[in-house]
Amino acid sequence: MMIYKTKNYTEMSRKAANLISAQVILKPDCVLGLATGSSPIGTYEQLIDGYQKGDLDFSKVTSVNLDEYLGLGPEHDQSYRYFMNTHLFDHINIDKSRTFVPDGLAQDVEGACKEYDALIEQVGGIDLQLLGLGRNGHIGFNEPAEDFARGTHCVDLTASTIDANKRFFASEADVPRQAVTMGIGTIMRAKKIVVVVSGADKAEALRGTICGPITPKLPASILQLHPDVTIVADEAALSQL
Repeated sequence: MMIYKTKNYTEMSRKAANLISAQVILKPDCVLGLATGSSPIGTYEQLIDGYQKGDLDFSKVTSVNLDEYLGLGPEHDQSYRYFMNTHLFDHINIDKSRTFVPDGLAQDVEGACKEYDALIEQVGGIDLQLLGLGRNGHIGFNEPAEDFARGTHCVDLTASTIDANKRFFASEADVPRQAVTMGIGTIMRAKKIVVVVSGADKAEALRGTICGPITPKLPASILQLHPDVTIVADEAALSQL
């Protein structure tokens, strides 16, 4: 596990974007696993800047997103498809037909989850997976649980996750209570993983991720077992180490 300590969110975002840029340059037809939420927004801004300067070409890239709220369609302004279009895809030359997000409106949720895992295999697996870290140690929407979920699945969101996401909605009551997410097994099959972490409120979860016991009670702790993980975190997030 490689750990980069940065001074602040901006420097964290720049470093993470550099790692992703290197992947795209080295393998133009790579498969990127992408995340949503506030943590990666700065990273996406840096990638857009690199594209606009002519340093990056996303025309052959395929992307697969970690998760989507159950019940939200792609046109809903809080869906993760909408998020990705707004914060990245609309501003680079990626082929949107090769950008994939779990279907939040699927009638057969279990079937759609299996299809999503099959899709990831069909595109050759994930070359680099970008992750954020929840305050309770969740990655994707894999919440603290009794065991590690293997494949893409539907999950009930915890109160802490709902509380963390309510700022994006008109009220807490509007936050979906379920989501579809890649499972821990799916994430761990990525060839490389980059985790971006910012803020003192993530410090306890990050400490457990790096040096705590490996337990599904803190899902990110399983990253200790992955052969190629890079954590990019600011001083506040690393304050307990």
